[in-house]
Parts: sequence; C-alpha cells; structure tokens
Amino acid sequence: MRLLTKCVVLLQLVTFLSLHTALAQQDSLISAEDVTFTDGSVSVDESTTAADTLLSVPEDLVFSESPADTVSPDSSAAAAASQQADAGQQKQSLWGIFIAGLLGGFAAFIMPCIFPMVPLTVSFFTKRAGSRLKAVSQALLYGLFIVVIYVALGMLITITFGSDALNALSTNGVFNFIFFLILVAFAASFFGAFELTLPSSFVNKIDARSDQGGLLGLFFMAFSLALVSFSCTGPIIGTLLVEAASKGERLGPAVGMLGFSLALAIPFVIFAVFPSMLKSLPKSGGWLNSVKVVLAFLELALALKFLSNVDLAYHWNWLDREVFLALWIVIFGMMGLYLIGKIRFAHDSPLTHLSVPRTIFAIIVFSFVVYMVPGMWGAPLKSISAFLPPSATQDFDLSVAGYATTPQTDKAGGQKKKYYEIFHERGTPKGFEPYYDYEEGLAAAKDLGKPALIDFTGWNCVNCRKMEANVWTDPQVATLLRNEFVMIELFVDDRTEMQAEEQYVSSYSGKKINTIGKKNSDFQAATFNSNSQPLYVIVDTEGKVLLPPTGANYDISAYSAYLQRGIDLFKNK
Repeated sequence: MRLLTKCVVLLQLVTFLSLHTALAQQDSLISAEDVTFTDGSVSVDESTTAADTLLSVPEDLVFSESPADTVSPDSSAAAAASQQADAGQQKQSLWGIFIAGLLGGFAAFIMPCIFPMVPLTVSFFTKRAGSRLKAVSQALLYGLFIVVIYVALGMLITITFGSDALNALSTNGVFNFIFFLILVAFAASFFGAFELTLPSSFVNKIDARSDQGGLLGLFFMAFSLALVSFSCTGPIIGTLLVEAASKGERLGPAVGMLGFSLALAIPFVIFAVFPSMLKSLPKSGGWLNSVKVVLAFLELALALKFLSNVDLAYHWNWLDREVFLALWIVIFGMMGLYLIGKIRFAHDSPLTHLSVPRTIFAIIVFSFVVYMVPGMWGAPLKSISAFLPPSATQDFDLSVAGYATTPQTDKAGGQKKKYYEIFHERGTPKGFEPYYDYEEGLAAAKDLGKPALIDFTGWNCVNCRKMEANVWTDPQVATLLRNEFVMIELFVDDRTEMQAEEQYVSSYSGKKINTIGKKNSDFQAATFNSNSQPLYVIVDTEGKVLLPPTGANYDISAYSAYLQRGIDLFKNK
C-alpha cells in the first residue's frame, strides 16, 4: 500500500508529460472576438475516389470581403470531414480533462491536509452508525456529497462565465499571463512560502453544522472536508480549473471536478466498507510534505507553458526553445536533488535515508533531465515536443545540417514572400520554405505545376508542434513536403495587424478582420467549416480540394500515404 500511495506522485509526472496534449483542444491566442481554434484529428478514408473528393475552393477568393461569400456549395464534403475532427477532438479533450482531474484527486488524497483524516473519518462513521450497513450507507452518501460539492464548483464556473467567456479566457494573452502568475503562486504555496486558507470563522460555522444528524449533517461534513483541506487542494483545484478553462470547453471545469472528486471520495468509501484496510495505510510523516513540493515543481514547469503561449503570439521573443528547455532542465534537476535530500525547505523533516519508491522516482526525474539536455543543441525531443516552443525558435541547431536548404525569401520575379519575416524565423520548422499567404501560395503552385498543401497552424498549437517534430522530420515525409508540394502555412492566432486597406468585416462571422491570424481563421472557418488545428488541405492549382482535409495523424506511414494520394490525384487529373 505504501508503494501504491507514493507511486501517485509518479503518475503526476506522467500525467504532466502526456495529458497536456490530450487536453490541448484550444491552443491559439486569439481575442474573444475570434473564431475559436482547437487541435484536431481526422482519419482519411482510403476508399474515397477522386470524383468524390474534387471539392471546389474558389479561385477568385479574396480577403477584402468575407470568404463566406465565395465558398462553393461543393465544399460541403470537406467541411463535413473537418466537423468530424472537431467532434472527435471535443470528446477526446473531455476525457483528457477527466483523467487529469482523477489523477489530481488521487494526489490531493495523499496531501497532509487529507490523508491523516482518513482514519478519523472512517472511525466516525463506524462509531456513530452503530451497524456496518448503516456505516457503509453513510460513507456512500458522504462520498456522493463530496462529488456534488466539487462538480457544483465546476458548474458554477461554467454558468458564471459561459462557454464564450471560457473561450475568451483560453485565447486571450492577458489571461494566459494571469494564468502563468496564478500557477507560480500555487507553486510558491506548495513550496511553503505561504498557506492558502479560508476565513476561520466561515470554516468553523460549516464544521459546527456537520455535528447535525441525517443527510444535512453528512453534507456539511463533506463541505467541511473541502474547506479544511483547501490549503492543500486549492492549488491542485486551481491548476485543474485553469487548465480546463484554457481549453475553452464548456463542460471542461465540471468534468475536471467530477474526476477530482471521484478520486477524493472513493478512498473514503472503500475504507469505510473495508475498515480493516486502514491497518495497511502508511503512517503520516515527512513524505506527505514531499508530495506537495514535487507538485510545486510540476506546477512551476506547467506555468512556463502559459508564458510561452503569450511570448509566441505577441512576438516578445523571451522564451526561445533553448531558454524554455534550460528552465525545465533546472526545474526538474532541482526536483531530483530534492528527492535525494540535497535540497530541503524550511518545513521539511531531515531525510535520513532514501526509500525505494523515492529512489526510483529520483532516477526517473534525473533521466528525464539528461534526456532534455541534447535539446539545447537542437535534438527533436519527440516525446515532449508538443510542450516546447517551435523548433524554428532554436538559435543553435545542429540537427538541421542534414537537410539544410537555401532560404527562399523571394518568390518568382524577385519579390519578397508576403509575411516571410514574421513567420519564417520563429514559426516554420527548419528545412521547409512555405508561403504564408493563400493567394500568393496558390499562384506559386500554378507557376510550378505542383499541388499546394495548406497547413492551418498556430503559434501555440500543441498538436502542430508534435506533428512537425514527430512526423515532418521523417525523411520520406520531409522529401514529399519539400519537393512535391507548394506549402502554404497559415497561422490562425497571429496578432500582427494588417494594413488598413486589407481589413474587412467578415460576412461569415460579422466580426472585423484586422489581423493576419483573424484573416486565416476566418478563411478556414468559412471555407472548411472547421475550427481545428492542425488542419491539412491538399488543393490543385485552381484551388480545388483533392482530398478531404485531415488533422493530426502521428502514424508516419498513414500521413505519408495521404500526401502520396494527393500527389497521385493531382497528376491523374
């Protein structure tokens, strides 16, 4: 039991490194007025024929007016494929939020504010109930009330702000910076800088009501647990709610709280049903505080992701890839030193020896640190690529030597590519030379006689970074992209303002389109009825869609086959 309990900490690290991608439905930093964009994925039906998939995207589409005015009815199939990606991603995102909440609840259970209360609470049920059956029923109701209280908190956030406001929070640079500060504050609290507490008078009033009998007494008893444990659970709940809200999901906060409360309530119910299991629980001690400190390091690392979101969208250029990695290496290195007792905080008890679980966890953390070090010189670090800033932000990259290309800053005729200076140096993976304007890229495809691959992406699109690091780096895929396509990379979350004469009011959304990101997002939503990134669309030189759009597909062979099918359809026209 001791090993299982301590391994929850290990699960937190695994969750931090794996679930963020699943949670990352909404990664773009667009203003509240924008169309909301999320990471998506859609499979390609290999049985689809060319006749079924020649979908028209009008050649005369211009951005002086909303693209919705010029979309051909024939594009409905492509729009339907894009909608499937959105629906599938929404379901995946909610599951990710639920699992994150579940693991967060298990972590909260072994906090110093909750774990020591388990024997007392179970003893209270068994003594007051008088019979085993009644004790079990009261424990079940107690667990149910815990779930109700926390889910109500999640629903309150949704009702108070609404889904539109959650989308605004998730895509607004100011709020992303506030989220960064909040997570840093939570980390400081777990480090012991201060303690988050609720007013004692309020807590005492609720606790007094828990002495009442019946359902009301059980409810206030569960409410008291939520209040008394706030100093430990507050940062976990806050982090979970911030993460859920940052995805723009309407039900995200409630689903996250459902997972959290179930993980918190189930152990109380289990120990009430099987009280003899209490003897197998490890004794309270300094290891409980170690859980808080480890979570503090994880929250500090997660906070940097929110700061990176703002940095990329607003072109601050603070957190290049190697700077971000350097901070993570230091954070996780200090976590490892803490685990082996080389670093102690004021509230830590002396560490006289290393337990087996603590040693194993320290080995994992130090191994992760060593794994990240080559990334300082450009190693792709595919397992964590979704968290990192784009590889193009890496100043010193040894990995590009094998496929370096001559920068194609000019298009035919010697004119500069539009928006090249804005996107190429920090947004495009090294070795690729796309266009950044749809019309300009389509004209280049016509001149070169090649199909065009439209890549709807974003500065802060987690799945886009993962595709670029894990799939585009494959030699076969990279060769197809560089030699067989004219790539058109459209960033949907860029904040660069367009010239006054290029701005317009979208007839699709009725909103003013005044930035490059809004222009691209309006084009994607109006033309393909999609709000997911990445979204890859293969079109011919006339702008006709050759294959239904596809989203993130980490199967290299499947993605390569998708590209090859587009090439074959183009050549066989």
